[in-house]
Amino acid sequence: MRLIQYLDRNLLRVAVVDNLDTVRPITVEGGTYALARIAIETSQSLVNVIEARLEDTRIDYQQLIDEKRLLPPLTHPDPAHCLVTGTGLTHLGSADTRSAMHAKTQASEEELTDSMRMFKLGVEGGKPTPGETGTQPEWFYKGDGDCVVAPEAEIQVPVFAEDAGEEPELAGLYVIGDDGQPWRVGYAIGNEFSDHVTERFNYLWLAHSKLRACSFGPELLISELPGHLEGTSRIVRGGETLWEKPFLTGEANMAHSLANLEYHHFKYSGFRRPGDVHVHFFGTATLSFADGIQTQDGDRFDITLPEFGRPLRNPLRFKADSSAIEVKPL
Repeated sequence: MRLIQYLDRNLLRVAVVDNLDTVRPITVEGGTYALARIAIETSQSLVNVIEARLEDTRIDYQQLIDEKRLLPPLTHPDPAHCLVTGTGLTHLGSADTRSAMHAKTQASEEELTDSMRMFKLGVEGGKPTPGETGTQPEWFYKGDGDCVVAPEAEIQVPVFAEDAGEEPELAGLYVIGDDGQPWRVGYAIGNEFSDHVTERFNYLWLAHSKLRACSFGPELLISELPGHLEGTSRIVRGGETLWEKPFLTGEANMAHSLANLEYHHFKYSGFRRPGDVHVHFFGTATLSFADGIQTQDGDRFDITLPEFGRPLRNPLRFKADSSAIEVKPL
């Protein structure tokens, strides 16, 4: 089962995806977040909560896209209570790209780079047996819900950015119960989006490179996640494909298990605040930046995973505002 959120006369609505052509609305106020809260509070499965509220009406899916009424498939009523984070170097093969980015700054290329050390730790201990604690991954913070861009909407590139590169990956979507228990609502296609030039200059600027917009959706998969997933990441410029490459994800293609990544995020009590939403990106192994692509204003990212229905698409918009930021004393 897959869900979308959309606007209906400025009201937040949630619907089940029938197919690529139609969706069926769900009778609930508050969208996917409200459905998850009902499921948690009544100890029901999310599927049961949805099926009890499913309407017979069919809505044209393409019309929602054309009218730019799609929203991220999970949102919090207060964006400050949605935390967006992620992990890197989690996928088999992903270390090669990252290490190549950083190799020129290493004192000796015969020694392992920090990226390769981190990747090696993940390969050796990222999939612990049940009851054991695995190696913690690289972790980063992207922002709160205000950094999330809806599917089909423009990703804004700040004037100080050195690069604007896609990162196609899975995102886990979560709601925290009133007792502090994290609940996974499901998964979505994600474009984590980063500034790879800033990151390449010095690995200690990784945190800066991640403080950018991102997008996920349009559909939220609430069924079991396949272990092996094959998708396509594409950049379209002027109606023509500029760059295209397949990517692999799912646990079969990862150095870490999803359970290990989730544990090392939610082990911090600050990430178990009742009522919060979490969007957690699981990492990628495919970047156009590694192939020398430099994006431009108006380029469009298309990320497709067949198991997730419609592709995640976002055009780029480079901001021209260069007004100075000044801190004033009180």
